[in-house]
Amino acid sequence: MCVESIPPPSSRLTRRGVLAGAAALAGTTAVLAASAPQAGAAAREGRQTGGDLVIEGGTLLDPATGEVTEDAVVVIVDGVVRSAGRRGRTEVPDGAEVIDAHGQWILPGLVEGHIHLNTAAEARDAVLLGATSARSGSTNFFQDIAVRELARQAPEQAPRLRAAGVFVTPDLGDTILADPELTPLARLRDGVRSPEALRRVVEVNLARGADVIKTRVNERAGLPEQDPLAQVYDREQLSAVVAAARRGGKGVLCHSYSEKGCHDAVMAGIRSLEHGAFVGERTLHEMRRRGTYFTPTLTAIAGLADSPDPVLAERGRQYLPVLKRAVLAAHEMGVPLAAGTDSSGGKIKPIGREVELMREAGLSALDAIRTATTGAAKLLGLERTAGSLARGFAGDVILLDGDPLSDVTVLKKPLRVVRSGIAL
Repeated sequence: MCVESIPPPSSRLTRRGVLAGAAALAGTTAVLAASAPQAGAAAREGRQTGGDLVIEGGTLLDPATGEVTEDAVVVIVDGVVRSAGRRGRTEVPDGAEVIDAHGQWILPGLVEGHIHLNTAAEARDAVLLGATSARSGSTNFFQDIAVRELARQAPEQAPRLRAAGVFVTPDLGDTILADPELTPLARLRDGVRSPEALRRVVEVNLARGADVIKTRVNERAGLPEQDPLAQVYDREQLSAVVAAARRGGKGVLCHSYSEKGCHDAVMAGIRSLEHGAFVGERTLHEMRRRGTYFTPTLTAIAGLADSPDPVLAERGRQYLPVLKRAVLAAHEMGVPLAAGTDSSGGKIKPIGREVELMREAGLSALDAIRTATTGAAKLLGLERTAGSLARGFAGDVILLDGDPLSDVTVLKKPLRVVRSGIAL
């Protein structure tokens, strides 16, 4: 059976109900109800709320250039950077709230390239750990779309988010209940594998407002009963996903491990390769040629080594050094890298840990920082919004107790986070 004869998913008939359910599951409705009145006003006007703030006296690092400015001042007005530079050269508005950053380092808020945010509480934790912008790695019931809306109305509660909606995978499991438009797929004996079925899941995501599409080429490393090197989609199937996403103007991120799977995914036209532990030289060269991003999620792979399950622990010990070598090879070839922790299940890991592991893989401190600022921002299409504190960029800031160019581990525990000009 195929789903070719079923009409395209409706963007009107069920979207409001589907997303209302997602918001209830994510807990964002309750958070917005308790938020300041201006959040509701901003939503009605179609704009994002933001605060006015001055940060002065710290050492400012520009990840784009590597320039370090001592005794710096950053001025944020209505959530946007108005100016940033050395004291005396930067005008400070009268009456603005001031944060004294003497003895601290000032960096733009970090960009998390792969995270699963299912609840408002997880979103808040991610922000407090320094991730002021992020890209979702999918959720089961469109919760990430609800979190994205929370971030727009109450930015202090969630990272600026690129939502992926539901996973394009052979077995949707309970996700089949996420949307009435997905239920016809429950009758497919072989799961979501035909071009028509693959297209349907992508189209439903697009109709519900997904910013990106998430699919896979290999099984999971985090489940002991699965073989991460086993391929679940071939290049033709992946090409069907990419084509459907492109018709909606969206890119695809692809869960991957084996070299053949990585190569098939890249040749199919994905935007970014996720995990990719065994990606090979030929595939990296193709990624460089195409501008395909590599999001290795070193944090997630390193975490496997601490698992009480012996199969997972052994995978972590085996995969991490291989992945680190792949990251360094990719960097040396000029493949663009993005930091992502792959946090999920309510346990949010600091994006600074991913930067630490990038440094351990052999990147310089500045290049490791760029994977969670300018590099990841470009992947998310936020290169004019996030990753820098230049004029016109978002007023997202982290304050650090130490020089990250000497010790990137300070990124794991920001002293203070500012989201859209609102100090947390």
